[in-house]
Amino acid sequence: QVQLKESGGGLVQPGGSLRLSCVASGTIFSRYPTGWYRQTPGKQRELVALLSSDGSTKYADSVKDRFTISRDNAKNTVYLQMNSLKLEDTAVYLCHYPRGNYWGQGTQVTVSS
Repeated sequence: QVQLKESGGGLVQPGGSLRLSCVASGTIFSRYPTGWYRQTPGKQRELVALLSSDGSTKYADSVKDRFTISRDNAKNTVYLQMNSLKLEDTAVYLCHYPRGNYWGQGTQVTVSS
């Protein structure tokens, strides 16, 4: 079965950067779309970035021009590069694989002074 594992979260100051990783087993990421979502208490889970199999990308308005989704096919890994982080970016970030609706466990990102 497909398993997803996120890593790279942590505590960062406003304006700082983090790179999140999502490693997959049981599938090949490049063949299907993959997305990053984020979740905060009391809010709906939000689609942050989407990477299609043809390499095209889509971003939420709140993160466009600051976040970049990419993949390394050799490592079967999808990344989310997060720059110019803001307090409102604080959330649990989750990797999503729509084929079969698989989710990772999530990694915590906290932006604070």
